[in-house]
Amino acid sequence: MADTNIVVDLNDAIAKRLYPSITRWNRLEGRPRTHDFDRALRAEVRDALWMLSRQWQMGEFQGDDAGSPLLARACIDVAAVDRFQEGKSQAGPLGAGQPLEALVERRPLPLRSGDQYMSLDLRLCVGRRWMKLLARESSRPGGLSADYRGAYLTQYPVTVPDPAQTGEALVCAHPGVWQKAGAAATRLMDGIALLEHMAIPGSSATDGITVSGGDGPQLVALATHLRDWFNALILQPGSPDNDAWVPERLEYQFGLSAQDGVSLPDGGHEVVMRAEEYYQGDLDWYALERDPAASRLGPPPLPVKTPRRIVNTFIPSSIVFDGMPDTRWWAFEDRRTNFGDVKPDTTDLGKLLLMEFALVYANDWFTFPLALPVGTLTEVKGIAVSNTFNERFWITPLRDAPAADWGKWGMFTLTPSAAEKNPSPSRFLLLPTLVKSLEGSPIEQIALIRDEMANMVWGIEQKIPLPSGDSRPGAETGRELHSFLQSLIPPSGPPPPPAAPIKYQVMNSVPEQWIPFVPVHVDGSVREIQLQRGAMPRILDGDPNLPEKIGPRTSLLSQNLPAAYYVHEEEVPRAGAQVTQSYQRTRWNSGNVIVWLGAREQTGRGEGSSGLRFDQVVPD
Repeated sequence: MADTNIVVDLNDAIAKRLYPSITRWNRLEGRPRTHDFDRALRAEVRDALWMLSRQWQMGEFQGDDAGSPLLARACIDVAAVDRFQEGKSQAGPLGAGQPLEALVERRPLPLRSGDQYMSLDLRLCVGRRWMKLLARESSRPGGLSADYRGAYLTQYPVTVPDPAQTGEALVCAHPGVWQKAGAAATRLMDGIALLEHMAIPGSSATDGITVSGGDGPQLVALATHLRDWFNALILQPGSPDNDAWVPERLEYQFGLSAQDGVSLPDGGHEVVMRAEEYYQGDLDWYALERDPAASRLGPPPLPVKTPRRIVNTFIPSSIVFDGMPDTRWWAFEDRRTNFGDVKPDTTDLGKLLLMEFALVYANDWFTFPLALPVGTLTEVKGIAVSNTFNERFWITPLRDAPAADWGKWGMFTLTPSAAEKNPSPSRFLLLPTLVKSLEGSPIEQIALIRDEMANMVWGIEQKIPLPSGDSRPGAETGRELHSFLQSLIPPSGPPPPPAAPIKYQVMNSVPEQWIPFVPVHVDGSVREIQLQRGAMPRILDGDPNLPEKIGPRTSLLSQNLPAAYYVHEEEVPRAGAQVTQSYQRTRWNSGNVIVWLGAREQTGRGEGSSGLRFDQVVPD
């Protein structure tokens, strides 16, 4: 049996880089026999042979490959990342006015929940802005000929909540929401209602308004200005198809591409990059994978655009970091970093490699600054290095060299989504992403947990948005809504005395914020299981009608209503999942303030139990 570790031709193995090499060093330390270190710290030199032996041990007699780089020239190709695709929608140009996080994470604002209006605070803000525009234009010379504020207040008012109506339960069930809606009713205008009316095809901002003179076109232009102001205030998807959030996966999916300079019969070739599982809220190059099988991100084909070639000349500088061992023998390092105190385990490969680099090879590495434009894909063609011996070397990326499988790994390079025969080019992706952003308190928060006793998954609405724009814990809002609906049922007479101390209960109830997800088979498959959203009945004492279905109150669980909504089973592990929606705010490089509503997914806190039981005998 042949031994695969025997190198037959050493020169050929080194030239082709067939075997990775690891150099080991044994540290020599003195063993003092006394407790007094004063004489040892003097470093007295009495024997010249000891100095020669020390130089031999440190490798100072090996003079080959000891030249230091003096000058280097780097040749790179820079291609702009200019195409962007949200989910499965049509690919379009990637604008430079917003960060990539805002374009990917933006979600539709929760302005309605069925027939119930939501975000009253935002509606009043837009209405106040519209009233200011009307007041300014009516007082300006050459502006509007009349004051239309009263007409628009009458046309788009905040309705007065009626506690006797079941349809007003989402407002009247919560005292704080009821007070805010009652204070704004008939006094303030609902600005979002005006924008929703304008979005209807064939509708105009002057519908229902008695316009005098030629003020109609001016009012329409003013309403268009209001719509543009609101769209710039909070970023939203242009249409439901342009939402990168995938509800059945609880994550974002998007794609990017850059021109490769290769000409195809039907257009230019592109480097396609896709992110199929982005949910962390920290977007960078590692969220994307390169698709080697795709020649373009999507139609239409683009004209060929050659990447821009840049040649930079620089002086390499030695790498320096905190705790770096000093390269001189008679110098002492700062005691704040003690690599000798690091005790890695045999499986801590990353820690062992870091120590080996810091203690052995730190002074063999050089750096140089290279400024790259944001939103580019850079490919390093090679570096020409001149050393102190007047030798010049052309250094190519390791992935481009003929190497074994171990040589295909690389840092800061895009991993292909499928196997490739040839090594991929060494490209560095610099995305237009944020360094930091401000995140508000969650306005929605749900937790998906597994309930093995009930054999289902529960979607628990831990934080529910209210019509006023605030958010409350799901347990409180569920109790308040149930108590309010119970109060609308007229009381009946006292129940008859029990004939027995026990009674039969078909099914008990669970809190209203618990939404069931039932495992079902996927059409056309006998193995794959998905989780379908269900509904629990709302059981009210004394209600003569059939129990109503309890619907979700968060937009995260209200997807695709009233049709079915499915979640892939693997997205809810045994630890569960937690998803939140909150507002994000940042300032981009142009100085503009950008706000959007984004979602985050995190690991849950384990399994749970709803206490759902059937066919029970309980005390009466």
